[in-house]
Amino acid sequence: MTTHHLRYLANCSMLFTEVPLLERPAAAKAAGFDVIEFWWPWPDQPVPADRDVDAFVAAVEDGGVRLAGLNFFAGDLAGPDCGVLSIPSRVQQFRDNVDVAVGIGERLGTGVFNALYGNRVDDATPEQQDELGTESLVVAAKAADAIGATVLVEAVSGPKPYPLRTAADAVSAVGRARAAGADNVAFLLDIFHLANNGDDVDAAIRDHIRTIGHVQVADFPGRGEPGTGQLDIDRHLGDLQSAGYGGYVGLEYKPTTTTEDSLSWLPRERRGASS
Repeated sequence: MTTHHLRYLANCSMLFTEVPLLERPAAAKAAGFDVIEFWWPWPDQPVPADRDVDAFVAAVEDGGVRLAGLNFFAGDLAGPDCGVLSIPSRVQQFRDNVDVAVGIGERLGTGVFNALYGNRVDDATPEQQDELGTESLVVAAKAADAIGATVLVEAVSGPKPYPLRTAADAVSAVGRARAAGADNVAFLLDIFHLANNGDDVDAAIRDHIRTIGHVQVADFPGRGEPGTGQLDIDRHLGDLQSAGYGGYVGLEYKPTTTTEDSLSWLPRERRGASS
């Protein structure tokens, strides 16, 4: 497998789970990565205690890596939740979280913040939720813009009633936010989720390359490391590079054995930010 000249980072919410969360930045560094990303580290807390935030920041700094990507608060991703920003009863959690997340990003050099959209609910129409979602993205984008960062929107797969299923769905949400004045909102192309939803990954790259602000990879089916499923990830990454994508590729997969073993497809010398 050729790996092109893209820049890779480790998603430390899915990789290095052999060790506690605060030890994962150092584990990523030991495995050869200079750059990482995380989901929101406190799934039940939009606004964690200052000491917990400080401990997280210190773990990244002491680990010798940069936190390039962070999710905004999105609820319990392993449970019923898939984001909250378009849910009327929970949108305040998202708004309360924005300054905390961007504050962490300001301390750690974070360039992209993933804003998971929110499931459909019974107490609001899809139109009302999309209007609320656009407002939330604009609020987040304004905060992120103050540190030169971008807000991301992604399509997600799985059984939850998450409305953004295809690249076109997610890009439409990006377009609504941009039309409302938030220029620094972009599409997070997650190759696994698109494939899992039956979307055309080739078309997504071809049609939306100028809207893509970040990329994440896992193989399909199974969401394991590249080479464990049926996707031609190598070709997709090559197409992204050929089309001019210059951002990071986040390794957001579930290792089939250990994290270390799962990284054998990516030579160590290709994991560093300067490679």
